[in-house]
Amino acid sequence: MNAPGPAGPPDAADTPHADPPPEPPSGAPDDDLVRLATVHGVMSSYSPAPDRTVTASAAALTRALTALGVDANGPDAVRAALAERRRALDERLLPPTVVSWGNAAPAVLDTLPSGTRLRIVTEQGEARDFADGLPAGVHRVTATAPDGRTADAHLVVAPLRLPAPPGRSYGLLVQLYSLLSRRSWGMGDLGDLSELAAWAGRTLGAGFLQVNPLHAAVPGSPTDPSPYRPSSRRFPDPVHLRIEDVPEYPECAADDRVRALRERAGRLREGVLAKGELIDRDAVWELKRAALERLAEVPLGPGRRAAYCDFLATHGRALEDHATWNALAEVHGPDWHTWPEPLRDPRSPETARARTALMDRVDLHCRLAWLTDTQLTAAQRTAREAGMPVGIVHDLAVGVHPRGADAWAQQDHFAAGMSIGAPPDAFNARGQDWGLPPWRPDRLAASGYAPFRDLLRGLLRSAGALRIDHVMGLFRLWWVPEGLPPTEGTYVRYDAEAMLAVLVLEAARAGAVVIGEDLGTVEPGMREALRERGVLGTSVLWFERDWEGDGAPLPPERWRTDCLATATTHDLPPTASRLSGDHVALRDRLGLLARPLAVEHAEAAADTGEWLALLARLGVLRGGSGGHGPDEEEAQIQAVHRYLLRTPARLTGVWLPDAVGDRRPQNLPGTWDQYPNWRLPVADADGRPVTLEDLAASRRLHALLEVMREEPHGPA
Repeated sequence: MNAPGPAGPPDAADTPHADPPPEPPSGAPDDDLVRLATVHGVMSSYSPAPDRTVTASAAALTRALTALGVDANGPDAVRAALAERRRALDERLLPPTVVSWGNAAPAVLDTLPSGTRLRIVTEQGEARDFADGLPAGVHRVTATAPDGRTADAHLVVAPLRLPAPPGRSYGLLVQLYSLLSRRSWGMGDLGDLSELAAWAGRTLGAGFLQVNPLHAAVPGSPTDPSPYRPSSRRFPDPVHLRIEDVPEYPECAADDRVRALRERAGRLREGVLAKGELIDRDAVWELKRAALERLAEVPLGPGRRAAYCDFLATHGRALEDHATWNALAEVHGPDWHTWPEPLRDPRSPETARARTALMDRVDLHCRLAWLTDTQLTAAQRTAREAGMPVGIVHDLAVGVHPRGADAWAQQDHFAAGMSIGAPPDAFNARGQDWGLPPWRPDRLAASGYAPFRDLLRGLLRSAGALRIDHVMGLFRLWWVPEGLPPTEGTYVRYDAEAMLAVLVLEAARAGAVVIGEDLGTVEPGMREALRERGVLGTSVLWFERDWEGDGAPLPPERWRTDCLATATTHDLPPTASRLSGDHVALRDRLGLLARPLAVEHAEAAADTGEWLALLARLGVLRGGSGGHGPDEEEAQIQAVHRYLLRTPARLTGVWLPDAVGDRRPQNLPGTWDQYPNWRLPVADADGRPVTLEDLAASRRLHALLEVMREEPHGPA
């Protein structure tokens, strides 16, 4: 996960009635504060390495507790809060959410007083008992103790684990916006995704296509180009729509306005493909929005109207909130913190009146969500019809933009004054602040994880698999208090069992595979817990070394089975760049190196040399001239992928730019405006943009994917 940095807090002038929070204590926390933090899931220390423990500051613990609604400002408040928490836990019969794996009675029920009666009501409204067998779902359980105490809880009944993917397969990884066709309006779209899926499945034998998050972006100009800082994760972005594939389009195709928009879109496309211009999402959306507004004037036929009404009913208040936020943002700007105060509350009477006044715009944004959902579903259907056993792999970003639709509509589930990030590590001594507000674990549990369930259900409607960015967030997240550096953060725990149960439940219902992005700092036992439930991990070649031994590249037979194996990701250099050392030169040009260029070059060359030596010993490095020309580089890239196929990994991913020799990373962590992150088209080794049509004719791509199709796979 990479983000350009935290969004600034609302200006003080926007919150004139808010009292400033008391200054939290600095320095090391005392014992009572540590105890209070612990019972609320706030970690007072963490271990970045087996032989090192870092203690969180008193300020970090106090601010995290405050965000959880716990008064920890001063010794007396801490002692009172600690006593109240202990009393509540002593008197509690059940936690707010309990989990049953495989229909087994939860262990927590064994702690109930003897004689306690249980009543279970399923999602379908039926009274059932564990002895009768419960259907998978989220039910309600009521416990009544002999002394008259009662407790209600959500009961998540999930399968023991997700099934493995159907056989071993390889697939393509692509940032959708970066792959233009001759029909695109300046960036890749869902029509291109369907076309790529049909071709890759039928002609190349690919089993899946993994794309970047397609979540709705925060509107405005310039838009944050990162797909990992969305306005909403609950609904897709209509900028990805293929306008010509909307059924109402033929009614408007001859319209002068639409024809003019299409001509302007053609100029945008040619600017990217022929003139070296960057992908301009804002310009693309300006044209598509105008076209979609014209298409919305076309009355829906009876069948289309019925389908739209079904969509509205299915998504209910969540869709209404999303559309309302978008309509209000058109009037008051994209940062809801600056709106008139009554409109900052999605449930206020003033917001309800504004929704009515803006009903036409609200309906338009509802319709755009429906159209995008329809094309997403069509892309997955196309992938499966093309023979892909998995199909489209969608990406779930780790959080949402603090100024966006979800942060407005679900304020009660987000921790105010906090953002998530990462603690200092060997690669970033200052830590990271991603500027994304975290969910409150207590509010999630109290709701039976309804926001998480709804989010997953929406994404899985059109997915054969789901990749979860920073899957470690199911267990704990690094909370950074507003105004403090990332080094002053602390980990906050989530109920991993409940989060995993909800994930397994919803993925099993959808028949989908789940892939967790588990790169970076991972606490002990987490990967094992994910594997136990059938969640695949992510293994990247350059990081797979014998870290507990001599540090040498890991032989393929020692890789894990339950993973997606790749050579690179969107946050790492393309393979051609790593092999050539171009990635070091690029970081040097941008002033990102912490050590002399010669030192960095030597270390990178030694790392690459060790891998190439292993590839040669294994006999997977074939062809080439033995020099450093393009033929040798192509042979090395093929060897890297032959090696991946020798691992037991269930899924093997090919970064699409690798197939044509692209050397430019799509995203360069640590940069903002110094590098065109998220705005580059797929290009060949010479930097010339490659269209979807060019891919189909690419000799280099076909040679690499022939390796993927014909090379023997390692043992499953």
